[in-house]
Amino acid sequence: MGKISRLVIGAVQSGSGKTTIVTGLLAALRQRGLNVQSFKVGPDYIDPGYHQLASGRPAHNLDTWLVPPQVVPEIFCKEAGSADLAVIEGVMGLFDGGRSGVSSTAEIAKLIQAPVVLVIDVKSMGASAAAIARGFRDYDPDVQLAGVILNRVGSDTHEAIVREAMQKIGMTVFGAIRRDTALVMPERHLGLLPVQENEECQVVNRMGEAVSRQLDLDGLLDLAAQAGSIGDGLKAEKKGRPHLCRIGIARDEAFSFYYPTSLQVLEQNGAELVPFSPLHDDTLPELDGMIFGGGFPEMFAGRLAENASMRAAIRSVADRGMPIYAECGGYMYLLEDLQDFEGKVWPMAGVFSGRAVMTKKLQMVGYVEAELWQDTVLGPCGKLFHGHEFHFSAEQETNGMLRPFCFKKLRNGVSYPAGQSRKNALGSYLHLHFAGCPDAAASFVAHCRQFWLQRERNEGSF
Repeated sequence: MGKISRLVIGAVQSGSGKTTIVTGLLAALRQRGLNVQSFKVGPDYIDPGYHQLASGRPAHNLDTWLVPPQVVPEIFCKEAGSADLAVIEGVMGLFDGGRSGVSSTAEIAKLIQAPVVLVIDVKSMGASAAAIARGFRDYDPDVQLAGVILNRVGSDTHEAIVREAMQKIGMTVFGAIRRDTALVMPERHLGLLPVQENEECQVVNRMGEAVSRQLDLDGLLDLAAQAGSIGDGLKAEKKGRPHLCRIGIARDEAFSFYYPTSLQVLEQNGAELVPFSPLHDDTLPELDGMIFGGGFPEMFAGRLAENASMRAAIRSVADRGMPIYAECGGYMYLLEDLQDFEGKVWPMAGVFSGRAVMTKKLQMVGYVEAELWQDTVLGPCGKLFHGHEFHFSAEQETNGMLRPFCFKKLRNGVSYPAGQSRKNALGSYLHLHFAGCPDAAASFVAHCRQFWLQRERNEGSF
Protein backbone atom coordinates (compact mmCIF):
# COMPACT_ATOMS: atom_id res chain seq x y z
CA MET A 1 0.00 0.00 0.00
CA GLY A 2 2.82 2.39 0.88
CA LYS A 3 2.64 5.77 2.58
CA ILE A 4 -0.52 6.90 4.38
CA SER A 5 -0.37 10.00 6.57
CA ARG A 6 -2.12 9.08 9.78
CA LEU A 7 -2.71 10.23 13.31
CA VAL A 8 -4.44 8.77 16.38
CA ILE A 9 -6.22 11.08 18.82
CA GLY A 10 -6.38 9.36 22.22
CA ALA A 11 -7.31 10.60 25.68
CA VAL A 12 -6.65 10.12 29.36
CA GLN A 13 -10.21 8.92 29.97
CA SER A 14 -13.75 9.02 28.64
CA GLY A 15 -15.28 12.48 28.68
CA SER A 16 -12.00 14.24 27.90
CA GLY A 17 -13.39 15.74 24.69
CA LYS A 18 -11.98 13.39 22.03
CA THR A 19 -15.07 13.37 19.83
CA THR A 20 -15.46 17.14 19.96
CA ILE A 21 -11.81 17.71 19.05
CA VAL A 22 -11.68 15.03 16.34
CA THR A 23 -14.92 16.28 14.77
CA GLY A 24 -13.56 19.81 14.80
CA LEU A 25 -10.24 18.65 13.38
CA LEU A 26 -11.97 16.84 10.52
CA ALA A 27 -14.06 19.92 9.73
CA ALA A 28 -11.01 22.22 9.87
CA LEU A 29 -8.94 19.98 7.59
CA ARG A 30 -11.82 19.66 5.15
CA GLN A 31 -12.06 23.45 5.05
CA ARG A 32 -8.42 23.43 3.98
CA GLY A 33 -9.39 21.28 1.01
CA LEU A 34 -7.98 18.03 2.37
CA ASN A 35 -9.67 14.68 1.77
CA VAL A 36 -9.63 13.11 5.23
CA GLN A 37 -10.65 9.56 6.13
CA SER A 38 -11.69 9.06 9.74
CA PHE A 39 -11.87 5.97 11.92
CA LYS A 40 -13.24 5.19 15.37
CA VAL A 41 -11.58 2.70 17.71
CA GLY A 42 -14.08 0.28 19.22
CA PRO A 43 -17.67 -0.66 18.36
CA ASP A 44 -19.37 2.73 18.73
CA TYR A 45 -21.91 3.68 16.04
CA ILE A 46 -22.71 7.30 16.92
CA ASP A 47 -19.33 9.06 16.91
CA PRO A 48 -18.66 7.96 13.28
CA GLY A 49 -21.83 9.79 12.25
CA TYR A 50 -20.33 13.06 13.47
CA HIS A 51 -17.09 12.19 11.69
CA GLN A 52 -18.94 11.77 8.41
CA LEU A 53 -20.80 15.04 8.88
CA ALA A 54 -17.48 16.84 9.36
CA SER A 55 -15.33 15.06 6.76
CA GLY A 56 -17.88 14.21 4.07
CA ARG A 57 -16.71 10.57 4.01
CA PRO A 58 -18.19 7.53 5.76
CA ALA A 59 -16.23 6.70 8.91
CA HIS A 60 -15.09 3.18 9.78
CA ASN A 61 -14.53 1.27 13.02
CA LEU A 62 -11.29 -0.46 14.01
CA ASP A 63 -11.87 -3.13 16.66
CA THR A 64 -9.75 -6.20 17.46
CA TRP A 65 -12.54 -8.10 19.18
CA LEU A 66 -15.11 -7.73 16.41
CA VAL A 67 -12.54 -8.58 13.73
CA PRO A 68 -9.21 -10.46 13.99
CA PRO A 69 -6.22 -8.16 14.66
CA GLN A 70 -4.67 -8.97 11.27
CA VAL A 71 -7.81 -7.67 9.53
CA VAL A 72 -7.56 -4.21 11.14
CA PRO A 73 -4.65 -3.00 8.93
CA GLU A 74 -6.48 -4.39 5.89
CA ILE A 75 -9.60 -2.34 6.67
CA PHE A 76 -7.48 0.71 7.45
CA CYS A 77 -5.43 0.58 4.25
CA LYS A 78 -8.43 -0.14 2.03
CA GLU A 79 -10.46 2.79 3.35
CA ALA A 80 -7.63 5.30 3.87
CA GLY A 81 -5.69 4.57 0.70
CA SER A 82 -7.48 7.21 -1.40
CA ALA A 83 -7.38 9.94 1.26
CA ASP A 84 -4.84 12.69 1.93
CA LEU A 85 -4.81 11.87 5.61
CA ALA A 86 -6.34 9.43 8.11
CA VAL A 87 -7.49 10.56 11.57
CA ILE A 88 -8.35 7.88 14.11
CA GLU A 89 -10.40 8.71 17.21
CA GLY A 90 -9.62 6.54 20.21
CA VAL A 91 -11.97 5.01 22.75
CA MET A 92 -12.09 5.69 26.51
CA GLY A 93 -8.57 6.14 27.92
CA LEU A 94 -5.56 5.35 25.75
CA PHE A 95 -4.92 1.93 27.30
CA ASP A 96 -8.55 1.02 28.09
CA GLY A 97 -10.36 -1.77 26.24
CA GLY A 98 -11.58 -5.28 26.93
CA ARG A 99 -9.66 -7.73 29.07
CA SER A 100 -5.91 -7.61 28.42
CA GLY A 101 -6.41 -4.32 26.56
CA VAL A 102 -8.23 -5.89 23.61
CA SER A 103 -9.29 -3.20 21.15
CA SER A 104 -7.74 -0.38 23.15
CA THR A 105 -6.60 2.77 21.38
CA ALA A 106 -2.99 1.82 22.16
CA GLU A 107 -3.41 -1.60 20.55
CA ILE A 108 -4.91 -0.11 17.37
CA ALA A 109 -2.20 2.57 17.18
CA LYS A 110 0.49 -0.11 17.30
CA LEU A 111 -1.26 -2.27 14.71
CA ILE A 112 -1.41 0.57 12.19
CA GLN A 113 1.93 2.07 13.32
CA ALA A 114 0.48 5.53 13.89
CA PRO A 115 1.66 8.37 16.15
CA VAL A 116 -0.64 9.32 19.02
CA VAL A 117 -1.67 12.72 20.35
CA LEU A 118 -3.22 12.63 23.82
CA VAL A 119 -6.18 14.85 24.78
CA ILE A 120 -5.95 15.94 28.42
CA ASP A 121 -8.85 17.67 30.16
CA VAL A 122 -6.88 20.21 32.21
CA LYS A 123 -9.84 21.74 33.99
CA SER A 124 -8.98 22.01 37.70
CA MET A 125 -5.29 21.13 37.18
CA GLY A 126 -2.08 22.83 36.22
CA ALA A 127 1.41 21.29 36.16
CA SER A 128 -0.07 17.95 37.20
CA ALA A 129 -1.13 17.53 33.57
CA ALA A 130 2.53 17.03 32.70
CA ALA A 131 2.84 14.23 35.25
CA ILE A 132 -0.11 12.52 33.60
CA ALA A 133 1.43 12.94 30.16
CA ARG A 134 4.76 11.51 31.34
CA GLY A 135 3.02 8.52 32.90
CA PHE A 136 1.17 7.77 29.66
CA ARG A 137 4.39 8.14 27.65
CA ASP A 138 6.32 5.78 29.94
CA TYR A 139 3.58 3.16 30.41
CA ASP A 140 4.13 1.55 27.00
CA PRO A 141 7.20 2.74 25.05
CA ASP A 142 5.91 0.92 21.95
CA VAL A 143 3.13 3.50 21.66
CA GLN A 144 4.39 6.54 19.73
CA LEU A 145 3.02 9.25 22.05
CA ALA A 146 4.09 12.36 20.17
CA GLY A 147 2.31 15.16 22.01
CA VAL A 148 -0.80 16.45 23.73
CA ILE A 149 -3.82 18.67 23.17
CA LEU A 150 -5.01 20.58 26.21
CA ASN A 151 -8.78 20.75 26.55
CA ARG A 152 -11.04 22.97 28.67
CA VAL A 153 -8.33 25.52 29.36
CA GLY A 154 -9.58 28.36 31.57
CA SER A 155 -7.37 31.33 30.70
CA ASP A 156 -4.09 32.51 29.18
CA THR A 157 -2.41 32.10 32.57
CA HIS A 158 -3.78 28.56 32.96
CA GLU A 159 -2.51 27.64 29.50
CA ALA A 160 0.94 29.10 30.21
CA ILE A 161 1.29 27.08 33.43
CA VAL A 162 0.46 23.80 31.70
CA ARG A 163 2.63 24.54 28.65
CA GLU A 164 5.61 25.34 30.88
CA ALA A 165 5.20 22.02 32.70
CA MET A 166 4.95 20.14 29.40
CA GLN A 167 8.11 21.83 28.17
CA LYS A 168 9.99 20.52 31.23
CA ILE A 169 9.27 16.90 30.23
CA GLY A 170 9.87 17.47 26.53
CA MET A 171 6.22 17.02 25.53
CA THR A 172 4.95 18.84 22.45
CA VAL A 173 1.70 20.75 22.90
CA PHE A 174 -0.33 20.86 19.68
CA GLY A 175 -2.85 23.36 20.99
CA ALA A 176 -5.18 24.36 23.78
CA ILE A 177 -8.97 24.41 23.49
CA ARG A 178 -10.74 26.91 25.74
CA ARG A 179 -13.77 26.00 27.81
CA ASP A 180 -16.85 26.70 25.68
CA THR A 181 -20.34 25.41 26.44
CA ALA A 182 -21.24 26.04 22.78
CA LEU A 183 -19.01 23.08 21.86
CA VAL A 184 -20.85 20.59 24.06
CA MET A 185 -22.39 17.80 21.96
CA PRO A 186 -26.00 16.72 22.66
CA GLU A 187 -26.44 13.37 24.43
CA ARG A 188 -29.07 10.72 25.14
CA HIS A 189 -29.12 7.39 26.95
CA LEU A 190 -26.74 5.58 24.56
CA GLY A 191 -24.30 8.49 24.47
CA LEU A 192 -24.19 11.28 21.92
CA LEU A 193 -27.33 12.17 20.02
CA PRO A 194 -27.24 10.54 16.57
CA VAL A 195 -26.42 12.85 13.68
CA GLN A 196 -29.74 12.11 11.98
CA GLU A 197 -31.49 13.96 14.80
CA ASN A 198 -29.04 16.86 15.01
CA GLU A 199 -28.47 17.72 11.38
CA GLU A 200 -28.28 21.48 11.75
CA CYS A 201 -24.48 21.23 11.68
CA GLN A 202 -23.93 24.46 13.63
CA VAL A 203 -22.10 22.62 16.39
CA VAL A 204 -19.80 20.92 13.86
CA ASN A 205 -19.04 24.25 12.22
CA ARG A 206 -18.25 25.77 15.63
CA MET A 207 -15.92 22.87 16.38
CA GLY A 208 -14.08 23.38 13.10
CA GLU A 209 -13.66 27.10 13.76
CA ALA A 210 -12.41 26.50 17.32
CA VAL A 211 -9.89 23.90 16.17
CA SER A 212 -8.64 26.12 13.34
CA ARG A 213 -7.97 28.94 15.81
CA GLN A 214 -6.60 26.98 18.73
CA LEU A 215 -4.73 23.93 17.39
CA ASP A 216 -1.47 23.75 15.47
CA LEU A 217 -2.87 22.18 12.31
CA ASP A 218 0.43 22.41 10.44
CA GLY A 219 2.21 20.64 13.28
CA LEU A 220 -0.39 17.86 13.35
CA LEU A 221 -0.14 17.44 9.56
CA ASP A 222 3.65 17.24 9.78
CA LEU A 223 3.37 14.60 12.52
CA ALA A 224 0.90 12.53 10.50
CA ALA A 225 3.19 12.67 7.47
CA GLN A 226 6.03 11.13 9.50
CA ALA A 227 4.18 7.80 9.80
CA GLY A 228 5.97 5.08 7.90
CA SER A 229 4.78 2.80 5.12
CA ILE A 230 1.97 0.38 5.88
CA GLY A 231 0.16 -2.38 4.08
CA ASP A 232 3.00 -4.11 2.27
CA GLY A 233 2.09 -7.76 1.84
CA LEU A 234 -1.57 -7.34 2.79
CA LYS A 235 -4.13 -9.46 0.96
CA ALA A 236 -5.74 -7.96 -2.12
CA GLU A 237 -9.34 -6.84 -1.67
CA LYS A 238 -11.86 -9.56 -2.42
CA LYS A 239 -13.85 -8.71 -5.53
CA GLY A 240 -17.62 -8.79 -5.37
CA ARG A 241 -19.65 -11.50 -7.07
CA PRO A 242 -22.54 -10.93 -9.47
CA HIS A 243 -25.76 -10.21 -7.59
CA LEU A 244 -27.31 -13.42 -6.30
CA CYS A 245 -30.10 -11.89 -4.20
CA ARG A 246 -31.58 -8.64 -2.89
CA ILE A 247 -31.19 -7.98 0.83
CA GLY A 248 -33.19 -5.17 2.39
CA ILE A 249 -31.37 -2.95 4.91
CA ALA A 250 -33.73 -1.20 7.34
CA ARG A 251 -32.31 2.31 7.40
CA ASP A 252 -33.87 5.51 8.70
CA GLU A 253 -33.94 7.65 11.84
CA ALA A 254 -34.90 4.62 13.97
CA PHE A 255 -32.36 2.16 12.53
CA SER A 256 -28.92 3.50 11.66
CA PHE A 257 -26.35 1.30 13.41
CA TYR A 258 -24.37 -0.34 10.61
CA TYR A 259 -20.65 -0.77 9.97
CA PRO A 260 -19.97 0.14 6.31
CA THR A 261 -17.23 -2.47 5.97
CA SER A 262 -19.55 -5.10 7.43
CA LEU A 263 -22.16 -4.41 4.75
CA GLN A 264 -19.41 -4.59 2.13
CA VAL A 265 -18.80 -8.23 3.09
CA LEU A 266 -22.42 -9.02 2.18
CA GLU A 267 -21.88 -7.36 -1.21
CA GLN A 268 -18.67 -9.32 -1.76
CA ASN A 269 -20.73 -12.48 -1.29
CA GLY A 270 -23.21 -11.48 -3.99
CA ALA A 271 -25.84 -9.44 -2.17
CA GLU A 272 -27.47 -6.37 -3.67
CA LEU A 273 -28.26 -4.16 -0.69
CA VAL A 274 -31.60 -2.34 -0.90
CA PRO A 275 -32.36 0.31 1.74
CA PHE A 276 -35.91 0.62 3.03
CA SER A 277 -37.57 2.49 5.89
CA PRO A 278 -39.86 0.93 8.50
CA LEU A 279 -40.78 4.50 9.43
CA HIS A 280 -41.56 6.03 6.05
CA ASP A 281 -42.31 3.23 3.54
CA ASP A 282 -45.80 1.77 3.30
CA THR A 283 -44.57 -1.68 2.34
CA LEU A 284 -41.48 -3.64 1.36
CA PRO A 285 -39.63 -3.56 -1.95
CA GLU A 286 -38.99 -6.86 -3.72
CA LEU A 287 -36.51 -8.65 -1.45
CA ASP A 288 -34.99 -12.05 -0.73
CA GLY A 289 -33.89 -11.25 2.81
CA MET A 290 -33.76 -8.43 5.37
CA ILE A 291 -31.38 -7.05 7.99
CA PHE A 292 -32.53 -4.83 10.84
CA GLY A 293 -29.64 -3.00 12.49
CA GLY A 294 -29.64 -1.27 15.83
CA GLY A 295 -30.76 2.24 16.57
CA PHE A 296 -33.44 3.97 18.65
CA PRO A 297 -36.83 2.37 17.92
CA GLU A 298 -37.94 3.42 21.41
CA MET A 299 -37.72 7.08 20.36
CA PHE A 300 -39.93 6.45 17.31
CA ALA A 301 -42.17 3.74 18.74
CA GLY A 302 -45.38 5.65 18.02
CA ARG A 303 -44.54 6.22 14.37
CA LEU A 304 -43.33 2.65 13.92
CA ALA A 305 -46.58 1.39 15.45
CA GLU A 306 -48.67 3.67 13.22
CA ASN A 307 -47.11 2.13 10.11
CA ALA A 308 -49.29 -0.97 10.37
CA SER A 309 -48.94 -1.87 6.70
CA MET A 310 -45.15 -2.17 7.02
CA ARG A 311 -45.41 -4.22 10.20
CA ALA A 312 -47.87 -6.57 8.50
CA ALA A 313 -45.66 -6.90 5.42
CA ILE A 314 -42.64 -7.84 7.53
CA ARG A 315 -44.63 -10.38 9.53
CA SER A 316 -46.02 -11.88 6.33
CA VAL A 317 -42.65 -12.50 4.67
CA ALA A 318 -41.24 -13.85 7.93
CA ASP A 319 -44.13 -16.35 8.03
CA ARG A 320 -43.20 -17.39 4.49
CA GLY A 321 -39.62 -18.14 5.53
CA MET A 322 -37.73 -15.10 4.28
CA PRO A 323 -34.25 -14.95 5.89
CA ILE A 324 -34.16 -12.12 8.43
CA TYR A 325 -31.35 -11.05 10.77
CA ALA A 326 -31.92 -8.42 13.48
CA GLU A 327 -29.61 -6.77 16.00
CA CYS A 328 -30.51 -4.90 19.20
CA GLY A 329 -32.91 -2.09 18.18
CA GLY A 330 -33.88 -4.08 15.10
CA TYR A 331 -34.58 -7.07 17.32
CA MET A 332 -36.75 -4.91 19.59
CA TYR A 333 -38.81 -3.86 16.56
CA LEU A 334 -39.40 -7.48 15.55
CA LEU A 335 -40.83 -8.39 18.97
CA GLU A 336 -44.57 -8.22 19.62
CA ASP A 337 -44.47 -4.85 21.33
CA LEU A 338 -42.26 -2.23 22.96
CA GLN A 339 -42.80 -0.42 26.26
CA ASP A 340 -41.24 3.05 26.17
CA PHE A 341 -39.67 5.08 28.99
CA GLU A 342 -43.08 6.43 30.02
CA GLY A 343 -44.56 2.95 30.28
CA LYS A 344 -46.70 3.19 27.15
CA VAL A 345 -46.86 -0.04 25.13
CA TRP A 346 -46.67 0.07 21.32
CA PRO A 347 -47.31 -2.80 18.90
CA MET A 348 -44.28 -3.83 16.84
CA ALA A 349 -43.80 -6.24 13.92
CA GLY A 350 -44.47 -9.44 15.88
CA VAL A 351 -41.98 -11.68 14.10
CA PHE A 352 -40.79 -12.85 17.53
CA SER A 353 -42.74 -13.23 20.75
CA GLY A 354 -42.37 -11.04 23.82
CA ARG A 355 -41.89 -7.41 24.72
CA ALA A 356 -38.93 -5.02 24.93
CA VAL A 357 -39.14 -2.82 28.04
CA MET A 358 -37.12 0.39 28.23
CA THR A 359 -35.39 1.02 31.57
CA LYS A 360 -33.40 3.88 33.07
CA LYS A 361 -30.52 1.51 33.83
CA LEU A 362 -27.96 0.19 31.38
CA GLN A 363 -28.84 -3.49 31.09
CA MET A 364 -25.74 -4.75 29.29
CA VAL A 365 -22.55 -3.33 27.87
CA GLY A 366 -19.40 -5.02 26.65
CA TYR A 367 -17.88 -7.63 24.42
CA VAL A 368 -19.35 -11.12 24.27
CA GLU A 369 -18.58 -14.44 22.64
CA ALA A 370 -21.74 -15.85 21.09
CA GLU A 371 -22.29 -19.54 20.38
CA LEU A 372 -25.15 -20.80 18.22
CA TRP A 373 -27.22 -23.42 20.02
CA GLN A 374 -29.13 -24.33 16.86
CA ASP A 375 -28.80 -24.12 13.08
CA THR A 376 -29.67 -20.61 11.86
CA VAL A 377 -29.31 -18.33 8.85
CA LEU A 378 -25.88 -17.27 10.18
CA GLY A 379 -24.46 -20.75 10.50
CA PRO A 380 -24.76 -24.19 12.06
CA CYS A 381 -25.14 -25.14 15.70
CA GLY A 382 -21.84 -24.65 17.55
CA LYS A 383 -20.64 -21.70 15.43
CA LEU A 384 -18.85 -19.01 17.50
CA PHE A 385 -18.94 -15.24 16.95
CA HIS A 386 -17.35 -12.19 18.57
CA GLY A 387 -19.77 -9.33 19.16
CA HIS A 388 -20.86 -6.70 21.65
CA GLU A 389 -23.95 -5.58 23.55
CA PHE A 390 -25.05 -2.09 24.63
CA HIS A 391 -28.70 -1.57 25.56
CA PHE A 392 -31.02 -0.01 28.12
CA SER A 393 -33.98 -2.22 27.23
CA ALA A 394 -34.76 -5.62 28.72
CA GLU A 395 -36.62 -8.40 26.99
CA GLN A 396 -39.49 -9.80 29.03
CA GLU A 397 -38.83 -13.47 29.64
CA THR A 398 -40.94 -15.98 27.76
CA ASN A 399 -41.05 -19.10 29.90
CA GLY A 400 -39.69 -22.27 28.34
CA MET A 401 -38.37 -20.60 25.18
CA LEU A 402 -35.40 -22.30 23.52
CA ARG A 403 -32.88 -19.58 22.77
CA PRO A 404 -30.66 -19.77 19.66
CA PHE A 405 -27.59 -18.18 21.27
CA CYS A 406 -25.45 -18.58 24.34
CA PHE A 407 -23.60 -15.34 25.15
CA LYS A 408 -20.46 -15.32 27.31
CA LYS A 409 -19.19 -11.99 28.66
CA LEU A 410 -15.55 -11.34 27.85
CA ARG A 411 -14.89 -9.46 31.08
CA ASN A 412 -16.03 -12.15 33.54
CA GLY A 413 -16.93 -15.31 31.64
CA VAL A 414 -20.61 -15.29 32.72
CA SER A 415 -22.82 -17.14 30.21
CA TYR A 416 -26.55 -16.78 29.49
CA PRO A 417 -29.05 -17.80 26.76
CA ALA A 418 -30.12 -15.07 24.35
CA GLY A 419 -32.12 -14.15 21.27
CA GLN A 420 -34.91 -15.76 19.31
CA SER A 421 -35.17 -17.78 16.12
CA ARG A 422 -38.32 -18.57 14.14
CA LYS A 423 -38.28 -20.18 10.71
CA ASN A 424 -35.51 -18.26 8.90
CA ALA A 425 -35.57 -15.22 11.21
CA LEU A 426 -32.87 -14.68 13.84
CA GLY A 427 -32.54 -11.83 16.29
CA SER A 428 -30.83 -10.83 19.52
CA TYR A 429 -29.13 -7.93 21.27
CA LEU A 430 -25.82 -8.94 19.68
CA HIS A 431 -23.96 -6.59 17.32
CA LEU A 432 -21.70 -8.36 14.81
CA HIS A 433 -19.16 -7.18 12.24
CA PHE A 434 -19.22 -9.44 9.17
CA ALA A 435 -15.55 -8.69 8.43
CA GLY A 436 -14.90 -10.67 11.61
CA CYS A 437 -17.24 -13.52 10.70
CA PRO A 438 -17.35 -13.68 6.88
CA ASP A 439 -18.75 -17.23 7.04
CA ALA A 440 -21.88 -15.79 8.68
CA ALA A 441 -22.30 -13.28 5.85
CA ALA A 442 -21.85 -16.04 3.26
CA SER A 443 -24.38 -18.22 5.08
CA PHE A 444 -26.96 -15.44 5.20
CA VAL A 445 -26.53 -14.61 1.51
CA ALA A 446 -26.82 -18.32 0.65
CA HIS A 447 -30.11 -18.56 2.58
CA CYS A 448 -31.40 -15.45 0.76
CA ARG A 449 -30.38 -16.93 -2.57
CA GLN A 450 -32.24 -20.15 -1.69
CA PHE A 451 -35.34 -18.13 -0.81
CA TRP A 452 -35.14 -16.43 -4.22
CA LEU A 453 -34.77 -19.76 -6.03
CA GLN A 454 -37.72 -21.23 -4.15
CA ARG A 455 -39.82 -18.17 -4.97
CA GLU A 456 -38.88 -18.46 -8.64
CA ARG A 457 -39.82 -22.14 -8.70
CA ASN A 458 -43.16 -21.40 -7.13
CA GLU A 459 -43.67 -18.51 -9.56
CA GLY A 460 -45.11 -16.58 -6.68
CA SER A 461 -45.32 -12.84 -6.49
CA PHE A 462 -43.81 -11.01 -3.56
